[in-house]
Amino acid sequence: MSFNIGLSGMRAASKDLNVTGNNIANAGTAGFKQSRAEFADVYAASMMGTGKNPVGSGVLLSNVSQQFNQGNINYTQNALDLAINGNGFFEVSNNGALSYTRAGYFGTNKEGFLVDNFGYNLRGYSATDGVLGKDVQNLKIQATSQEPKATTKIEQSFNLNSSDSPPGVTPFNHLDPSTYNSSTTTRVYDSLGNSHTLNQYFIKDSSVANGWNMVSSLDGGAPTAGISVTFDSSGRSISPSEVNYSWDLNNGAISPAVFTLDMRSSTQYASAFATNSVSQDGYTTGDLAGLEIGDDGKIFARYTNGQSKVQGQVVLANFANVQGLTPVGKTQWVQSLDSGEPVRNPPGTGTLGALQSGALEDSNVELSDQLVNLIVAQRNYQANAKTIETESAITQTIINLR
Repeated sequence: MSFNIGLSGMRAASKDLNVTGNNIANAGTAGFKQSRAEFADVYAASMMGTGKNPVGSGVLLSNVSQQFNQGNINYTQNALDLAINGNGFFEVSNNGALSYTRAGYFGTNKEGFLVDNFGYNLRGYSATDGVLGKDVQNLKIQATSQEPKATTKIEQSFNLNSSDSPPGVTPFNHLDPSTYNSSTTTRVYDSLGNSHTLNQYFIKDSSVANGWNMVSSLDGGAPTAGISVTFDSSGRSISPSEVNYSWDLNNGAISPAVFTLDMRSSTQYASAFATNSVSQDGYTTGDLAGLEIGDDGKIFARYTNGQSKVQGQVVLANFANVQGLTPVGKTQWVQSLDSGEPVRNPPGTGTLGALQSGALEDSNVELSDQLVNLIVAQRNYQANAKTIETESAITQTIINLR
């Protein structure tokens, strides 16, 4: 019986060595999760039970459990490398077969799909015209040029100097700076992506308290009729709140483009004229310049025209029992009956972790611990071998009795 006990101990120590060796071998594998060999004692049992003082029959391997604690985050130079800081797994598809991983080596293939280093498709919510869908699909990056958008609204904030006097030279002439007090320019776009310059000229109006005249022109052409801009005694804008312009920005299109100028944030204080802020919603055509992924998993495409657009959102999967996942190699797991069904949500929702773009999660193997485990497993193996050696010597003594 002692032979079997010793053999079971040697088998257990050998399996412990295998588990520990596998951990050490994958100490540099991104997304790897170390395992732990768990053992249980064995007792011989009869139909009526084991008895009051049973003698053990050895040891067996009860489980090899996976340790899903967080690995260190290591930053890389690839914007599509992804690390999960917290709970969850990336869901990838190999021709429809789903698996789950923490290794975030991602890039694009020739069709524009986001894939890992084995060519498996990363999954998430796809976007149409910047609007995210609700179905989990293989994520694809649209590399086509972004269509231009005509300007429809300008939001502008400026300060007119309340200490200014009306110009000494009249009438107004946009080519003569002495006929106006201040001026500013704003770039606008037509529906074909061509840029135009909106010129605004400000003339102090002595006939109206805190009043100014604003005259505008497009691309240095003939100015339009002026409008009155007034402020209250505290220097805040009273009128107009918005100005609607109608110019033929479309280069001979049937209907001229119309855009609105919002000046409600403008002021009149005793300081030099300055344009504090200006924004407009038009842009020219743009080519794909790069990708960015936020901590919520949203994939933004950056274009050469300075615009960005949501192209999709990475989703993470989690399980009621991650210990029940079945490892299948390639730092991937598949669901099992014990793990339960995957629950998919964007990063950062519920108990799911956040994404870190341009980073990878290192293996969670602590080499110093594993080397100590290696020594312990080796001594266990040697000790069980000594048990067999001793039993052999006792048996030989009995055989030699006369």
